[in-house]
Amino acid sequence: MLGAGAYEVKRLEDIERAFGGALARVRAALGITAFGVQVVDLPPNSGDMAPEHDHRHDEQEELYLLLDGSCAVLVPDGTVALDPETFIALGPHVRRRLRSGPEGARVLMIGATPGKPYMPPANTELGGPETLGPGASSAMAPDGPPPQLPY
Repeated sequence: MLGAGAYEVKRLEDIERAFGGALARVRAALGITAFGVQVVDLPPNSGDMAPEHDHRHDEQEELYLLLDGSCAVLVPDGTVALDPETFIALGPHVRRRLRSGPEGARVLMIGATPGKPYMPPANTELGGPETLGPGASSAMAPDGPPPQLPY
C-alpha cells in the first residue's frame, strides 16, 4: 500500500508478467490497493487467445484503453474498435473479449468494484497463480463455460 506521501515508479519492461508474458501485473508491482490495473500485450491477430469473461462474480467495472497496435472489444451486441483516444467502460455483467489486429495490441485495463474495497484477484499478485477467473471462456480454461459472444 502506498502511504499518503509515497510514490512508486516502474517501467513496464521491469514489471512481472504472467500468462506467457501477456499480462503485466502493474497494480501489484506499484503497490496499488484501491483499484486493479494491468497491461495486456496480445500478439498479432490474437483471435480467441484473450479469455471471454464478465465480472458477475466480483461485480467489478472495467475500463480499457488501447496504448499501441490495433484491437477491438467484442461485446454482446457487436464490436467496439479501440484506438488511443477511445475508452470503453464495461459493467460487471457485460461479456467481453479483446481481439488484436495485425499489429498486435497493448491495452491498459483498470478495474474496481463500486462502493466496496478493492479485492485483488490472486492471479494479479506478484508470483500469483496463472489461473483465470470464474466464468472465463478460453482454451486456457477447459472447464469454463462455452463462449457466449458471436464470432
